Amino acid sequence: MGNGTTVQDFILEGFPAVQHLGILLFSVLLLAYLASITGNVVIVSIVCTNARLKTPMYFFLGIFSFTECCFTSTAIPKLLAIFLLGKQTISFVACFIQAFVFVFIGAFGFLLIAVMSVDRCVAICRPLHYPTIMNPRTCTLLIMACLTTTFTLITWVVVKVTQLSFCGPRVIPHFFCDLGPLIRLSCSDTSSVETLTLGLALLLLLSSLTITITAYSSIVVTIVRLPSAKERQKAFSTCSSHLIVLSLMFGSCIFIYVKPKQSSRLESNREAALMNTVVTPLLNPVIYTLRNKQVHQALRETVCRIKISR
Repeated sequence: MGNGTTVQDFILEGFPAVQHLGILLFSVLLLAYLASITGNVVIVSIVCTNARLKTPMYFFLGIFSFTECCFTSTAIPKLLAIFLLGKQTISFVACFIQAFVFVFIGAFGFLLIAVMSVDRCVAICRPLHYPTIMNPRTCTLLIMACLTTTFTLITWVVVKVTQLSFCGPRVIPHFFCDLGPLIRLSCSDTSSVETLTLGLALLLLLSSLTITITAYSSIVVTIVRLPSAKERQKAFSTCSSHLIVLSLMFGSCIFIYVKPKQSSRLESNREAALMNTVVTPLLNPVIYTLRNKQVHQALRETVCRIKISR
Protein backbone atom coordinates (compact mmCIF):
# COMPACT_ATOMS: atom_id res chain seq x y z
CA MET A 1 0.00 0.00 0.00
CA GLY A 2 1.20 3.48 -0.83
CA ASN A 3 2.11 5.83 2.05
CA GLY A 4 -0.86 8.11 1.29
CA THR A 5 -3.46 5.35 1.12
CA THR A 6 -6.48 5.96 3.37
CA VAL A 7 -9.00 3.77 1.52
CA GLN A 8 -9.87 0.53 3.32
CA ASP A 9 -12.37 -0.79 0.79
CA PHE A 10 -13.84 -0.13 -2.63
CA ILE A 11 -17.36 -0.09 -4.07
CA LEU A 12 -17.97 -2.01 -7.30
CA GLU A 13 -20.46 -0.07 -9.38
CA GLY A 14 -21.59 -3.07 -11.47
CA PHE A 15 -24.24 -2.13 -14.05
CA PRO A 16 -26.25 0.69 -12.39
CA ALA A 17 -28.38 1.35 -15.47
CA VAL A 18 -29.98 -2.12 -15.24
CA GLN A 19 -29.66 -2.76 -11.50
CA HIS A 20 -33.47 -2.58 -11.18
CA LEU A 21 -33.60 -5.81 -13.21
CA GLY A 22 -31.37 -7.48 -10.64
CA ILE A 23 -33.36 -10.70 -10.16
CA LEU A 24 -33.80 -11.29 -13.89
CA LEU A 25 -30.15 -10.56 -14.66
CA PHE A 26 -29.06 -12.73 -11.74
CA SER A 27 -31.06 -15.66 -13.13
CA VAL A 28 -29.73 -15.29 -16.68
CA LEU A 29 -26.14 -14.81 -15.53
CA LEU A 30 -26.35 -17.73 -13.10
CA LEU A 31 -27.57 -20.07 -15.86
CA ALA A 32 -24.78 -18.93 -18.18
CA TYR A 33 -22.20 -19.29 -15.42
CA LEU A 34 -23.35 -22.79 -14.45
CA ALA A 35 -23.46 -23.87 -18.10
CA SER A 36 -19.92 -22.56 -18.63
CA ILE A 37 -18.57 -24.28 -15.51
CA THR A 38 -20.38 -27.53 -16.33
CA GLY A 39 -19.12 -27.64 -19.92
CA ASN A 40 -15.53 -26.98 -18.96
CA VAL A 41 -15.60 -29.38 -16.00
CA VAL A 42 -16.94 -32.11 -18.29
CA ILE A 43 -14.01 -31.56 -20.67
CA VAL A 44 -11.48 -31.67 -17.82
CA SER A 45 -13.08 -34.85 -16.45
CA ILE A 46 -13.09 -36.81 -19.70
CA VAL A 47 -9.55 -35.68 -20.57
CA CYS A 48 -8.31 -36.93 -17.19
CA THR A 49 -10.23 -40.23 -17.18
CA ASN A 50 -10.36 -41.39 -20.82
CA ALA A 51 -7.39 -43.26 -22.27
CA ARG A 52 -8.31 -42.17 -25.82
CA LEU A 53 -7.55 -38.55 -24.95
CA LYS A 54 -4.02 -38.97 -23.59
CA THR A 55 -2.49 -36.81 -26.32
CA PRO A 56 -0.89 -33.33 -26.29
CA MET A 57 -3.96 -31.75 -27.91
CA TYR A 58 -6.29 -32.90 -25.13
CA PHE A 59 -3.68 -32.26 -22.46
CA PHE A 60 -3.66 -28.60 -23.47
CA LEU A 61 -7.44 -28.55 -23.92
CA GLY A 62 -7.95 -29.90 -20.41
CA ILE A 63 -5.69 -27.22 -18.93
CA PHE A 64 -7.43 -24.57 -21.03
CA SER A 65 -10.87 -25.67 -19.77
CA PHE A 66 -9.64 -25.65 -16.17
CA THR A 67 -8.24 -22.15 -16.75
CA GLU A 68 -11.59 -21.00 -18.11
CA CYS A 69 -13.35 -22.30 -14.98
CA CYS A 70 -10.96 -20.34 -12.76
CA PHE A 71 -11.13 -17.26 -14.97
CA THR A 72 -14.91 -16.91 -14.98
CA SER A 73 -15.13 -17.83 -11.27
CA THR A 74 -12.84 -14.95 -10.38
CA ALA A 75 -15.31 -12.23 -11.44
CA ILE A 76 -18.82 -13.62 -11.98
CA PRO A 77 -19.73 -14.69 -8.39
CA LYS A 78 -19.22 -11.10 -7.21
CA LEU A 79 -21.43 -9.79 -10.03
CA LEU A 80 -24.10 -12.33 -9.03
CA ALA A 81 -23.94 -11.01 -5.47
CA ILE A 82 -24.31 -7.45 -6.75
CA PHE A 83 -27.40 -8.33 -8.80
CA LEU A 84 -29.07 -10.43 -6.11
CA LEU A 85 -28.05 -8.82 -2.83
CA GLY A 86 -26.66 -5.44 -3.83
CA LYS A 87 -23.35 -6.25 -2.09
CA GLN A 88 -20.99 -3.90 -3.87
CA THR A 89 -18.29 -3.43 -1.22
CA ILE A 90 -14.94 -5.24 -1.46
CA SER A 91 -11.97 -4.80 0.85
CA PHE A 92 -8.70 -3.25 -0.32
CA VAL A 93 -6.77 -6.52 -0.01
CA ALA A 94 -9.52 -8.65 -1.58
CA CYS A 95 -9.76 -6.22 -4.49
CA PHE A 96 -6.08 -6.50 -5.35
CA ILE A 97 -6.13 -10.27 -4.92
CA GLN A 98 -9.03 -10.44 -7.37
CA ALA A 99 -7.21 -8.14 -9.81
CA PHE A 100 -4.04 -10.23 -9.63
CA VAL A 101 -5.80 -13.59 -10.07
CA PHE A 102 -7.99 -12.30 -12.92
CA VAL A 103 -5.13 -10.76 -14.92
CA PHE A 104 -2.75 -13.66 -14.20
CA ILE A 105 -5.22 -16.34 -15.35
CA GLY A 106 -6.24 -14.26 -18.36
CA ALA A 107 -2.63 -13.69 -19.45
CA PHE A 108 -1.80 -17.37 -18.96
CA GLY A 109 -4.84 -18.27 -21.07
CA PHE A 110 -3.60 -16.22 -24.01
CA LEU A 111 -0.15 -17.78 -23.91
CA LEU A 112 -1.82 -21.20 -23.66
CA ILE A 113 -3.86 -20.41 -26.79
CA ALA A 114 -0.60 -19.69 -28.61
CA VAL A 115 0.81 -23.03 -27.44
CA MET A 116 -2.36 -24.85 -28.55
CA SER A 117 -2.11 -23.20 -31.97
CA VAL A 118 1.49 -24.35 -32.35
CA ASP A 119 0.46 -27.86 -31.29
CA ARG A 120 -2.23 -27.99 -34.00
CA CYS A 121 0.21 -26.55 -36.54
CA VAL A 122 2.78 -29.25 -35.85
CA ALA A 123 0.10 -31.97 -35.89
CA ILE A 124 -1.28 -30.89 -39.27
CA CYS A 125 1.85 -29.61 -41.03
CA ARG A 126 4.36 -32.17 -39.75
CA PRO A 127 2.29 -35.22 -38.72
CA LEU A 128 5.17 -37.72 -38.95
CA HIS A 129 7.33 -35.70 -36.56
CA TYR A 130 4.46 -34.73 -34.23
CA PRO A 131 4.96 -37.47 -31.56
CA THR A 132 8.67 -36.65 -31.36
CA ILE A 133 8.29 -32.86 -31.22
CA MET A 134 5.28 -32.67 -28.88
CA ASN A 135 6.39 -35.28 -26.37
CA PRO A 136 5.18 -35.17 -22.71
CA ARG A 137 8.35 -33.43 -21.54
CA THR A 138 8.00 -30.67 -24.14
CA CYS A 139 4.31 -30.16 -23.29
CA THR A 140 5.09 -29.87 -19.57
CA LEU A 141 7.93 -27.42 -20.21
CA LEU A 142 5.69 -25.25 -22.39
CA ILE A 143 3.05 -25.04 -19.64
CA MET A 144 5.66 -24.25 -16.99
CA ALA A 145 7.17 -21.56 -19.22
CA CYS A 146 3.75 -19.93 -19.70
CA LEU A 147 3.04 -20.02 -15.96
CA THR A 148 6.45 -18.64 -14.99
CA THR A 149 6.33 -15.85 -17.57
CA THR A 150 2.83 -14.67 -16.69
CA PHE A 151 3.36 -14.95 -12.92
CA THR A 152 6.56 -12.88 -13.08
CA LEU A 153 5.15 -10.16 -15.34
CA ILE A 154 1.75 -9.85 -13.66
CA THR A 155 3.23 -9.86 -10.15
CA TRP A 156 5.53 -7.04 -11.23
CA VAL A 157 2.75 -4.80 -12.54
CA VAL A 158 0.30 -5.55 -9.68
CA VAL A 159 2.97 -4.74 -7.06
CA LYS A 160 3.58 -1.42 -8.87
CA VAL A 161 -0.15 -0.63 -8.72
CA THR A 162 -0.38 -1.50 -5.00
CA GLN A 163 2.40 0.99 -4.31
CA LEU A 164 0.20 3.84 -5.55
CA SER A 165 -1.68 5.97 -3.03
CA PHE A 166 -5.47 5.64 -2.80
CA CYS A 167 -7.08 8.48 -0.88
CA GLY A 168 -10.52 8.48 -2.52
CA PRO A 169 -12.84 8.20 -4.39
CA ARG A 170 -13.74 4.56 -3.69
CA VAL A 171 -16.20 3.74 -6.49
CA ILE A 172 -14.84 1.42 -9.19
CA PRO A 173 -16.83 1.80 -12.46
CA HIS A 174 -16.72 -1.95 -13.11
CA PHE A 175 -18.21 -5.22 -11.83
CA PHE A 176 -14.87 -6.55 -10.57
CA CYS A 177 -11.46 -5.18 -9.59
CA ASP A 178 -9.37 -4.69 -12.71
CA LEU A 179 -6.08 -2.84 -12.99
CA GLY A 180 -7.31 -0.06 -15.30
CA PRO A 181 -10.11 1.22 -13.04
CA LEU A 182 -7.85 0.87 -9.98
CA ILE A 183 -5.13 2.97 -11.58
CA ARG A 184 -7.73 5.61 -12.39
CA LEU A 185 -8.72 5.87 -8.70
CA SER A 186 -5.19 6.56 -7.49
CA CYS A 187 -4.28 10.03 -6.30
CA SER A 188 -0.59 9.45 -7.23
CA ASP A 189 1.18 10.13 -10.50
CA THR A 190 0.18 7.09 -12.56
CA SER A 191 1.98 7.81 -15.84
CA SER A 192 4.78 5.26 -15.27
CA VAL A 193 2.34 2.56 -14.13
CA GLU A 194 0.08 3.20 -17.11
CA THR A 195 3.05 2.90 -19.46
CA LEU A 196 4.12 -0.35 -17.79
CA THR A 197 0.58 -1.78 -17.97
CA LEU A 198 0.22 -0.85 -21.63
CA GLY A 199 3.63 -2.31 -22.45
CA LEU A 200 2.88 -5.64 -20.78
CA ALA A 201 -0.57 -5.81 -22.40
CA LEU A 202 1.00 -5.23 -25.82
CA LEU A 203 3.73 -7.79 -25.13
CA LEU A 204 1.39 -10.57 -23.98
CA LEU A 205 -1.54 -10.01 -26.34
CA LEU A 206 0.36 -9.22 -29.52
CA SER A 207 2.97 -11.96 -29.04
CA SER A 208 0.21 -14.51 -28.48
CA LEU A 209 -1.77 -13.14 -31.42
CA THR A 210 1.28 -13.21 -33.71
CA ILE A 211 2.09 -16.83 -32.84
CA THR A 212 -1.57 -17.84 -33.28
CA ILE A 213 -1.93 -16.12 -36.67
CA THR A 214 1.36 -17.60 -37.91
CA ALA A 215 0.33 -21.10 -36.81
CA TYR A 216 -3.12 -20.91 -38.38
CA SER A 217 -1.67 -19.44 -41.58
CA SER A 218 0.58 -22.48 -41.89
CA ILE A 219 -2.42 -24.71 -41.20
CA VAL A 220 -4.44 -23.01 -43.93
CA VAL A 221 -1.60 -23.42 -46.45
CA THR A 222 -1.41 -27.13 -45.61
CA ILE A 223 -5.19 -27.56 -45.83
CA VAL A 224 -5.31 -25.95 -49.28
CA ARG A 225 -2.91 -28.61 -50.53
CA LEU A 226 -5.16 -31.47 -49.39
CA PRO A 227 -6.27 -33.55 -52.40
CA SER A 228 -9.81 -34.20 -51.18
CA ALA A 229 -12.39 -31.39 -51.33
CA LYS A 230 -14.32 -33.02 -48.48
CA GLU A 231 -11.23 -33.03 -46.26
CA ARG A 232 -10.55 -29.39 -47.07
CA GLN A 233 -14.11 -28.38 -46.24
CA LYS A 234 -14.04 -30.26 -42.93
CA ALA A 235 -10.69 -28.76 -41.92
CA PHE A 236 -11.74 -25.22 -42.86
CA SER A 237 -14.99 -25.65 -40.94
CA THR A 238 -13.13 -26.68 -37.78
CA CYS A 239 -10.55 -23.89 -38.08
CA SER A 240 -13.22 -21.25 -38.71
CA SER A 241 -15.09 -22.20 -35.53
CA HIS A 242 -11.86 -21.94 -33.53
CA LEU A 243 -11.07 -18.56 -35.08
CA ILE A 244 -14.48 -17.19 -34.08
CA VAL A 245 -13.74 -17.81 -30.39
CA LEU A 246 -10.20 -16.49 -30.76
CA SER A 247 -11.51 -13.32 -32.40
CA LEU A 248 -13.91 -12.71 -29.50
CA MET A 249 -11.19 -13.24 -26.91
CA PHE A 250 -8.46 -11.20 -28.59
CA GLY A 251 -10.86 -8.49 -29.73
CA SER A 252 -12.39 -7.88 -26.31
CA CYS A 253 -9.04 -7.89 -24.47
CA ILE A 254 -7.29 -5.64 -26.99
CA PHE A 255 -10.25 -3.24 -26.69
CA ILE A 256 -9.95 -3.23 -22.88
CA TYR A 257 -6.21 -3.19 -22.26
CA VAL A 258 -4.38 -1.90 -25.34
CA LYS A 259 -4.96 1.83 -25.12
CA PRO A 260 -2.67 4.65 -24.01
CA LYS A 261 -4.86 5.99 -21.19
CA GLN A 262 -6.54 3.74 -18.63
CA SER A 263 -9.18 6.42 -18.06
CA SER A 264 -10.52 6.17 -21.61
CA ARG A 265 -13.54 4.04 -22.53
CA LEU A 266 -13.97 2.62 -19.01
CA GLU A 267 -17.73 2.67 -19.41
CA SER A 268 -17.67 0.42 -22.46
CA ASN A 269 -15.03 -1.82 -20.90
CA ARG A 270 -17.69 -3.43 -18.72
CA GLU A 271 -19.60 -4.84 -21.68
CA ALA A 272 -16.40 -6.14 -23.29
CA ALA A 273 -15.28 -7.69 -20.00
CA LEU A 274 -18.68 -9.34 -19.55
CA MET A 275 -18.32 -10.94 -22.97
CA ASN A 276 -14.81 -12.10 -22.10
CA THR A 277 -15.81 -13.59 -18.73
CA VAL A 278 -19.18 -15.14 -19.68
CA VAL A 279 -19.66 -15.57 -23.43
CA THR A 280 -16.27 -16.96 -24.50
CA PRO A 281 -15.95 -19.47 -21.60
CA LEU A 282 -19.48 -20.62 -22.46
CA LEU A 283 -18.65 -21.03 -26.17
CA ASN A 284 -15.28 -22.72 -25.76
CA PRO A 285 -16.55 -26.19 -24.70
CA VAL A 286 -18.99 -26.18 -27.64
CA ILE A 287 -16.54 -24.90 -30.24
CA TYR A 288 -13.62 -27.13 -29.29
CA THR A 289 -15.69 -30.33 -29.03
CA LEU A 290 -18.56 -29.79 -31.50
CA ARG A 291 -16.92 -31.61 -34.43
CA ASN A 292 -14.57 -33.77 -32.38
CA LYS A 293 -15.45 -37.45 -32.77
CA GLN A 294 -12.97 -38.57 -30.10
CA VAL A 295 -14.58 -36.31 -27.49
CA HIS A 296 -18.05 -37.52 -28.53
CA GLN A 297 -16.92 -41.13 -28.13
CA ALA A 298 -15.35 -40.38 -24.75
CA LEU A 299 -18.56 -38.72 -23.58
CA ARG A 300 -20.63 -41.74 -24.67
CA GLU A 301 -18.28 -44.09 -22.83
CA THR A 302 -18.46 -41.96 -19.69
CA VAL A 303 -22.28 -41.90 -19.79
CA CYS A 304 -22.34 -45.69 -20.30
CA ARG A 305 -20.05 -46.21 -17.30
CA ILE A 306 -22.29 -44.02 -15.15
CA LYS A 307 -25.37 -45.97 -16.19
CA ILE A 308 -23.66 -49.32 -15.52
CA SER A 309 -22.44 -48.19 -12.08
CA ARG A 310 -26.04 -47.41 -11.13
